[in-house]
Amino acid sequence: MTRITLVQGDITQVPVDAVVNAANSSLLGGGGVDGAIHRRGGPEILAACRALRASHYGKGLPTGQAVATTAGNLPATWVIHTVGPVWSREEDRSPLLASCYRESLRVAAELGARTVAFPAISTGIYGWPMDDGARIAVETARTTAPPSIEEIRFVLFDATAYAAFEAAVG
Repeated sequence: MTRITLVQGDITQVPVDAVVNAANSSLLGGGGVDGAIHRRGGPEILAACRALRASHYGKGLPTGQAVATTAGNLPATWVIHTVGPVWSREEDRSPLLASCYRESLRVAAELGARTVAFPAISTGIYGWPMDDGARIAVETARTTAPPSIEEIRFVLFDATAYAAFEAAVG
């Protein structure tokens, strides 16, 4: 059974096989987690993302999908980029958010990763309410993690996010 752990801290400093990036669809870096991963990981990540844009993802990575690159200078082997949905009061986009976690875990398993670190996808600038984002993340991890994934670490930036995930884990 996959172990779920919570860590409050900086996702760019967590030694795991695969770190998940809450990317924007361009795959070319941005703010928040995406910017931090690109800055700390170095130019190899951006070069790999540019190669993806030049081949399979000319229009960008669709929301809810996931793709892997090198991790550059991060203490990981791979970065799995996934594009979370922007939260909407009018439209239930929960299946897209769950897809980010599910597809990232699928890609991690295909790569042979045993440990995966996730941020709280879509809960920053994309406006997803933290409690609901935590619930979807934990529920999806519990129900879809492939058996080969030994540990999923949710690396949470602050005490508020940590508390929300702690409540979701139960």
